[in-house]
Formats: sequence, structure tokens, C-alpha cells
Amino acid sequence: MHASRPAAPRAQPPSFGEFVALVAAMMSTQALAVDAMLPALPTIVRELGVSNANRGQWVVTAYIAGVGLGQLFWGLVSDRVGRRPVLLCGLTLYVLASVSCALAGNFIALLGWRMIHGLAAASAVVSRSVIRDLYSGRTMARVMSLTFMVFLIVPILAPSLGQLILLLAPWRHIFLVFGVYGAVIVLWAFLRLPETLHPEYRLTLTVPHILGAVRLVLGERTSLCYTLAVTILFGSLLSYVGMVQQIFAEVFHRANWMPGVFALCAISMGAAAYMNSRIVERLGMRAVSHTALLLFIGVTALHALIAAFGLERLWTFVLLQSATMACFALTASNFGAMAMEPVGAVAGIGASLQGFITTLGGALLGAAIGRLFDGSTLPLAAGALCSGLLSLCFVLLAERGRLFRPHHPLAAATSAL
Repeated sequence: MHASRPAAPRAQPPSFGEFVALVAAMMSTQALAVDAMLPALPTIVRELGVSNANRGQWVVTAYIAGVGLGQLFWGLVSDRVGRRPVLLCGLTLYVLASVSCALAGNFIALLGWRMIHGLAAASAVVSRSVIRDLYSGRTMARVMSLTFMVFLIVPILAPSLGQLILLLAPWRHIFLVFGVYGAVIVLWAFLRLPETLHPEYRLTLTVPHILGAVRLVLGERTSLCYTLAVTILFGSLLSYVGMVQQIFAEVFHRANWMPGVFALCAISMGAAAYMNSRIVERLGMRAVSHTALLLFIGVTALHALIAAFGLERLWTFVLLQSATMACFALTASNFGAMAMEPVGAVAGIGASLQGFITTLGGALLGAAIGRLFDGSTLPLAAGALCSGLLSLCFVLLAERGRLFRPHHPLAAATSAL
């Protein structure tokens, strides 16, 4: 093992723009497989003879469980055999699982294939390792911001795509569309994505090496604390996704407005991510993300007060939720980059563990907040405020009590290995 990783790539990747688009496309396979099939859940439950409509949510749960578990596997393997073969194999399995979901004869079979679908989609976590292989510091943060911006197009368009498919064809065709999309990305990556893992950084998958890598990822202060900080914020975002339909139906009595407002809020995230990509190299990750986190806390505190005093209106919800999600975009990509930077020597395992913690922890927190829904927007706003405050605590731990510290490039501390 070596003490540090070079900042400049030795491999020859595609042009910067094509690389960002390819990585974003690989990342988007995860969200597409959730958001586009949500309109089909009632139809799936009815046609597969599921007695309790609430059990249809297991189609989502099984997939998310697969994503969480799969991230532990793919990143570890990529540190041994390389990024390219892992991404190609994972995306190929994604295509096969999509087709198998479309052909499932009963609900249990569908759930089984959905878990495999999630396991395959989890291979996209390796794309974060690819970014870390090629870039570091503020440039890495810029790349992650741009990929995050493109990635956010999926939740804007996917529900409408799923609804459109249902108007033209049976629900099974939604999964066939997933397969076609995955096949296009497999071909694109096969033709254009080189191997980015330097041969000298390939790990031997012995127990001591694996444990050493895990110890580095979980024992390095910046890596662990920023991972937990983004996990908590992600949980607040998932609580919004889980509650938004109920909020529009029961609070505002405008259920049919939900897709449009959902897209509007997602656009605010995309705009913020783009702004981050333009300013982060000049201002620095800490200046941007710490400021955004403080704004996140301020906006959610105002939202919680408005909701608590019964002053919530549709326009206040749209305005404050859009601002909340914009602040999330400015924090999440930078927190993710700062969490990855000190574990560059084990980027595959680092991305896997961090992704696993973020996915599973965020899902559990989001579900816990979502269960508090009481017919008002207060649980959402108060949950986001508490998440922001707790996230700030972890940021202060990472920064030893001082926000806005100047950035000093970190060498990967491989002594633990």
C-alpha cells in the first residue's frame, strides 16, 4: 500500500462533460427504478392478487434493502478487480433483473427479483470511487455537484414517465423500460469508460486488509462524521418523499398537484447543485456546505414555527420546502466529497461503507419521521429541523468545533492498513 494517491488521473477518461453525464446516468439507475414505478403500485397490487394494499410498499422496500446490502459488496470487489468490470457486471445484472421483474408470475417472485434489482443497482456506488480515482479536493466536489444535478432530473421526470407508460401499456412495461435504459448505459460504459483504479492500489482481499480498510473508513474522523451528517440530512429528505402525497391530499386537499410541486422542489435542488459546481472551486467545500447547513437550520426552524401556529399555506410550503431542498443539495454533495477525500486509498470500500450507512440510516430515520404524520406539516418541518441540528453536531465533531476552516488537502491515512 502507498501513503497517498495522485490527484491527477493516469487513465484517459472521456471528456469532462461526457464523464459527468455517464457517471450521472449510472447513478440515476437507482432512483429511476423507484420513482418511475410508483404510479403502478395500485395496479401491481390488484393484478397480482395482494389482499392488503399496504403490502404494495414492499415492492419499494425490497428494492431499497437490496441497494443497501449491495453497496457493501460491489465497492469491496472493485478495490480488488477494478471499477470497470464491477460496473459492467452490476449494470448487466440490473438489465436481467429488470426483465425478470417484468416476467414475474406472482407477488413473492416480484419481491425476490426486486431485491436482486436493488443489489444490481447498488453497483452504481462504484461510480463515486471512479470520481475519487480521477479527482480530489474542490474539483472532486465540482464533479459530484454536476453529477448530482443531472441525477436530480430523474425524480422530476420519472413519475410522469411511469404514468405515461401506464397509459400506453401494462405495468410490466415499466420494468422493460428500466432494462432498456440499463442496456444503453452498459454499452456506453463498455465503449467509453476506462479502468480508473491504479494497479498499485488494488487490494488483496484478505481479512486483515479488509478490516484495515474498514478501520480507516470508520475510524477517520472526517470520513465518519461527514458520512453521519449527510445520512441524517438524507433521512429528512426521505421523510419528505414518504409524506408528500399525504400532505397534499390531507393538508392542502390538492392531491393532483403533488407531481408538479414535487418536480418544482426537485428543480430547486438541481439549481442549487449547479450553483455549487460553479462556486465550490473558488469558495471551497467547507465555506459553501457549512453556510448551507446553517441556512437549512434557519429555514426549517421558520417552517416549524409556521406549521406549529397553524399558519401553513400552500405557497409557504412550496417556498420553504424548495429552500430546504436547495440547502440540502448544497450540503450533501460537499459532505459526500469531504467524507471520501481522506479514504482515497480504499475508495471502493469507502464508497461502499459510506453508501450503506447513508442508505440504511437515512431510510430508517425517514421512516421514523414519516410515522409521526398527524395531518399537518409540523412533523415534516420539525423532523427536518432536528435533522439539521444533529447534522451540525457531527460537522462540529469533524471540524473540532470550528466551522469554515480553510481546506488542507488530506493524504489518505493508510497506516491502519
